[in-house]
Parts: sequence; structure tokens; C-alpha cells
Amino acid sequence: MVDTEHYDNLKGLSLDLGASLFGVARVASLRERFFPLSPQGIDSLPCAISLGFHLSDRILEDIEDGPTPLYFFHYQRVNILLDEMALRITSHIQNQGFEALPIPASQVIDWKKQLGHLSHKHVAKEAGLGWIGRNNLLVTPKFGARIRLVSILTNFPLRVDEPMQRDCGTCQTCIPVCPTSAIRENPLDFDHIGCYEWIKDFCKKRNIRQHICGICIKACPGMERP
Repeated sequence: MVDTEHYDNLKGLSLDLGASLFGVARVASLRERFFPLSPQGIDSLPCAISLGFHLSDRILEDIEDGPTPLYFFHYQRVNILLDEMALRITSHIQNQGFEALPIPASQVIDWKKQLGHLSHKHVAKEAGLGWIGRNNLLVTPKFGARIRLVSILTNFPLRVDEPMQRDCGTCQTCIPVCPTSAIRENPLDFDHIGCYEWIKDFCKKRNIRQHICGICIKACPGMERP
């Protein structure tokens, strides 16, 4: 079976499991973003599969000045679903005689630096699912930033996607809604610390036991919606 057939079969399985987006990236370009995964320890896993799940638009539309209890619950359940998808994909790959390493959708290894084992959004970017927007999130043409992501590293022979040559263009809908003015016109000027400190304080006040916001995610619904 050639790489394209493997790719098509795995994409079909992922969509059947509930994924909204599927792509494959080369691991080589992402090595510096692994934490604390050793590049030497994953030399045998050259591909990174990226799966995206489209968040509930209706839940996001109820967000006004911060995360709602319903969004908090939705966020948690979507992470669980993504991890379940990654486990199913891992099982499928292993049953074919290859290796797969699922990376949790939301597991922080270094809270001070806000780092996980790898950056799911950068895996997704390299896998052609979207680009890093002004809001410091992955932005996709169809769903905007209204997605959650999970990644699987593997040596399964797969066709590899190419990154999109796109950006947010003239769209700036996320800039004026940010309550801490962390979002700037230049994506490289995003205020990571200001964003994190506001979220941490706000979630403590609202008793939301997750560092989430949702305001800029709501403001970014995508450019190709019906």
C-alpha cells in the first residue's frame, strides 16, 4: 500500500471518529518545540498527525466577558474526545505493525512557560490545517480559531501535507475584543504574559478550574463559513 492510500484510510478513520480536520506534518521542522521529548528519542517517528475538532459555535456565542461554565465543561470534554481519537488512531497504526506516540490534547508540563510536550498548533500549521493568527492560536479557513487539537507522532508511512501560505490578512476582529489588549496587529507582538496573567486571575474569580478564556476564539469564526 502506497503512502497516499495509508493517508486516505487514516483520514477516513479519523473523520469517522469525529475529527473535523486531519493533516500530516514532517517532524524534522518541529524538533525544537518538543518538551521534554528528546529529538534523539523520536528519530524513528518522522511524521506528526494533527487532528482538529470544531468547537460548538452555540456554546462559544454565549461567551461575553469570559469563559462560561458551559464552555469550561465543553472544553474539558473535547479534550477527552481528542485523546480518545488519538488512542484509537494509535491502536490502528500499531495493529498495522508500526509505532505511534499520542500526545495529550491538554497537558501542561511547564506551567511557568506554558509548555506541553509539543505545540499542537505548530504541528497543525505544518500539517496544512491553518496558520498562527494574531490571537496566537491556530486559525483555519473553515472554522477560524474555533477548534481544539491533538497530535500523534508515528513512523506510519504517510503522505505529508504542506503548510498553508496564508495569514489573517486584513481581519482584526480579535484585537478590540481582547480584555487585556494582548493581541496586536503583528502576531509576533502577542503579549503572552499579559494574556496568561489575565486568564489566571479571571478564572480564579469565576471559579473556572482551567486557564481558558474563549473571547478571541469566539471572535474568529472562519472565512469560509456557509
